[in-house]
Amino acid sequence: MRIIITGGAGFIGSAMIRFLVDKTDHDILNIDLLTYAGNLSNLNDIEISENYSFRKGDIADAIFVKEVFSNFQPDAIINFAAESHVDRSIDGPKQFIQTNILGTFTLLEESRRYLENHPKTRKNFRFMHISTDEVYGDLELNDSPFKEDNKYLPSSPYSSSKASSDHLVRAWNRTFEIPTLITNCSNNYGPFQFPEKLIPLVILNALDHKPIPIYGDGSQIRDWLFVDDHVKGIYSVLTKGMIGETYNIGGSNEFTNLSVVNLICEILDDLKPINSKKYRKYSELITFVADRAGHDKRYAIDSSKIAENLNWSPEETFSSGLKRTVEWYIKNIPWCESVMDGKYNLERLGKI
Repeated sequence: MRIIITGGAGFIGSAMIRFLVDKTDHDILNIDLLTYAGNLSNLNDIEISENYSFRKGDIADAIFVKEVFSNFQPDAIINFAAESHVDRSIDGPKQFIQTNILGTFTLLEESRRYLENHPKTRKNFRFMHISTDEVYGDLELNDSPFKEDNKYLPSSPYSSSKASSDHLVRAWNRTFEIPTLITNCSNNYGPFQFPEKLIPLVILNALDHKPIPIYGDGSQIRDWLFVDDHVKGIYSVLTKGMIGETYNIGGSNEFTNLSVVNLICEILDDLKPINSKKYRKYSELITFVADRAGHDKRYAIDSSKIAENLNWSPEETFSSGLKRTVEWYIKNIPWCESVMDGKYNLERLGKI
């Protein structure tokens, strides 16, 4: 199978490529604009693989996308390319509209043109769109986890842009019969995640003896999914999913933000005891700050559909996955320094 991965230099996209390249019956083309969160060093281990190639470009650039399709002639596209940080979407929503909505539209339109010119490809072609649980809004404590048929109630510029792109994918499936699939996932974590996200931010601030910021009282609840489990779920949908369907992929690991931060601090206390005259434990670095505007209370994913229909379930527990993640960041501080490169210094974003 010849697969285009968009956003393949990012956190989840690069994990997907590392997973797919090992399956030598796939040829992978990675297209990525290499914005702040895209880093080709995520793919150092596989960059010389014969079944992998890379093109730098913008998914919203129709001329570039047409050239890529014409030259590579894909059997599938997996669209990871997206602006994805809520705080950044509050600071500057325009780029989220450009990439997440216009970029998805451009990929869909080129897929439509491509399939019109290659009708024999249509039967096995797959346009797979990777989305988020945030399109559903948030949940109260006693609410059931999100199912695929939940109403869309996005709260932030980020989640509204992803909701819009999901709707485009469904419309192109129904109107133009593009063979599409959508996945909505819970919060991912693991190695190679850009340090603006909660778990790597906490790890790096703690190791640097900087304050660990907690929005509000830290009671917001998220469902955590180890990135390697996520990409295996995506592959299950790609290869076995029913065209036109949506599949929710979650980790069934609901924790408050404060609990997650305390767990990270405990792991660090064990793996790399704090070397400071001022602090005895990493948890003493926790600092409560003003809450994010429009902060969703709780996300939780019901993964029963993908479990029952495609036989997927997460392999990593939150405890084991979090320990693996902390260990990786401790061992890879140079990677963290290189990806930040002066453009992001662990500061808070999204203030209004």
